[in-house]
Amino acid sequence: MLTKERLIRTFDRQASQYEKRRMDNNQKRWRQNLLGEAKGEVLELAVGAGANFPFYASDVKVTATDFSKAMLEKAKQAASLHQVDAEFICGDIEGLNFSDQSFDTIISTLSLCCYDQPLIVLDNMKRWCKPNGTILLMEHGVSTNSFISLIQKAINPLHYRIVGCHQTRNIPEMIQQSGIIIEKTESHWFNMVHLIWAKPGRIAD
Repeated sequence: MLTKERLIRTFDRQASQYEKRRMDNNQKRWRQNLLGEAKGEVLELAVGAGANFPFYASDVKVTATDFSKAMLEKAKQAASLHQVDAEFICGDIEGLNFSDQSFDTIISTLSLCCYDQPLIVLDNMKRWCKPNGTILLMEHGVSTNSFISLIQKAINPLHYRIVGCHQTRNIPEMIQQSGIIIEKTESHWFNMVHLIWAKPGRIAD
């Protein structure tokens, strides 16, 4: 397991690469499809280089978080370019705290692979989202194709040390386990990438 400090340095080094990935046509299409549902006060977890900013409606207010200062600098440039009303918070989402039911929309794109305790992050999403709000996820994980999943499992330890993300998390199972209510899903690339439209569900006492 990488220490948090080393993980942050890993993502700092990748900031320019993430900026280039904003131009990936598949991801642009998926992000546009998903983020059309974003409304009102938006919390974006692990904003990265700001790949979602071109697809936000002009009337949303985004609170964008990331633990990488280098990523946030790229995201600020993207927000300025696309005229997104955004506030930026540099901090580890596993340690941040927002008031319960304070956001209309909570968004995570390609971040659940990185957290030490993703179920705690999902529980926080439920807490921070308004009861009638929306949780929008685009996440990658283990494929349902047995051959591809075998490769993912073989390379996962090295990939995590180099890139900082896990290849083998079962995203649909994880979402269901969290108690978040899935309303619609799309899966791509041998069921490795999942687009999920959801509601927060009941918050545990």
